Amino acid sequence: MNHPKAKTVKELVLLLRPKAIQVKPLDNYLLELQFNNGETRIFDVKPYLTGEWYSKLKQPGIFNTVRIAGLSVEWPDGQDICPDCLYYESKLIKV
Repeated sequence: MNHPKAKTVKELVLLLRPKAIQVKPLDNYLLELQFNNGETRIFDVKPYLTGEWYSKLKQPGIFNTVRIAGLSVEWPDGQDICPDCLYYESKLIKV
């Protein structure tokens, strides 16, 4: 393996596809996410709040029920965000 930050394949996978390990709903349909690579990031859910199914998340009582599920996050009715979008479209706030 020839990568400056990864010595093993497992470490490389963590670098390329970090896993959300904690989620905290914030005001204005934002999620604060902690990833297994140590980063904390903010993800804006507003662009996803269209259509009948995702628009249910506009209700704060439903939005705030978000939880970790596999590599990503989900809500009780099954709404989720692609793990790659969750990471690569979020803004880094702390390493």
